[in-house]
Order: sequence, then structure tokens, then C-alpha cells
Amino acid sequence: MKRLSLVLGWWLTANLVLAISLMSYFKLNRLATVSLRPQANRLVTEAVSSHAVNPQVLGALSYQVKTEDAVPEIIKAYLAKYNSPLLPHADYLVNAARSYRIDPRLLVAIAQQESNLCKKIPDDSFNCWGWGIHSRGTLGFASYEEAIDAVVKGLAKNYFGEGLTTPEAIMGIYTPLSDGSWARGVQQFIDQMK
Repeated sequence: MKRLSLVLGWWLTANLVLAISLMSYFKLNRLATVSLRPQANRLVTEAVSSHAVNPQVLGALSYQVKTEDAVPEIIKAYLAKYNSPLLPHADYLVNAARSYRIDPRLLVAIAQQESNLCKKIPDDSFNCWGWGIHSRGTLGFASYEEAIDAVVKGLAKNYFGEGLTTPEAIMGIYTPLSDGSWARGVQQFIDQMK
């Protein structure tokens, strides 16, 4: 009798677990096969996988991280990786760029292209962007913040304000003698921060 109750208990438990597993599988599979754009479909699949591993708990908070929320940390990690003097000014750079609706990664990428992230600049100029450096002289700034402000305002007015928003379009005025390598370099550095 004891043996029969053990077998019966095992059989009921196994069938219950199987039924729950099948219901979950079909429910998740139905969610994962929703016909969406390829990128959105990947996000749905990742969300389904995430929920399968981390089930929802009543009363638990849920949140979503947007790519834009990660940009300041991505920039800090990038500047730290290259030991840039701009690192302590990363938040200032991000806020200044965003105040003019410019992707902060563009500023960092231009600084990487022009000065190896401020490691190769004219003495005491704080000019990491090659801003105003030409045959008649070199534009200098009193601080990195002043330089960031000048570059952001200049990009916003003279480039973005004229519809020049990509590295290729910016290059035509920023460094007109470039054979295209400037734009390719800036884009490569932007891509590294994505």
C-alpha cells in the first residue's frame, strides 16, 4: 500500500509539473513568435527569455533601461579605457551636448579623432576638438568646460543648424581637406560607444 501511494504521488506530481511546463512553454512560445520587425522581435524574445529565468513577483518593481540612460556610463567607461583627461568632465560633456540635442558620443568621437581624447593638444589650450586650429593660429580655452561649451554651441549653430548632422556632412566644413578618413574615424569611434 505504501508503495502504491508513493507511485501514485510521483505520477500526480510528474503530470502536474509536465502540465505546468507545457502551458508555460506554449504561452512563452506564442509571445516569442509575435510577428514584429526583426529588431523588435529580438527584443520580445529577450524579454520572454528574461521572464522565463526571472519570473514576476507580486509587489516587485519593474523598470526598463533605455539606451540613452546608459550613454553617460558608456562615455565614462570609454574615457577611462583610454585614460583621457576628459574623464572628470564626462557628466558636464553629456549634459552640455544633450542641452543642444547633440549626441554626446559625437563630441567624444571628434575628440578621439582630433587629439587622442585630449592627450595631444596644444599646451594649456584645453582644445581637444581641434576647434579653431588653422594656419592663422590656435584657439585656446581656459578650461575643458569652456572648450566643451564652445564646441557644443558651435556644432549646434554652424553644423546641426544647417542640417549637417553626420560625420560625413560635418567633415565638409570641419576639415574640408580630409579624404574621408576623418569621417570614417569619427564614425568608428561612435560605433565603439554603442
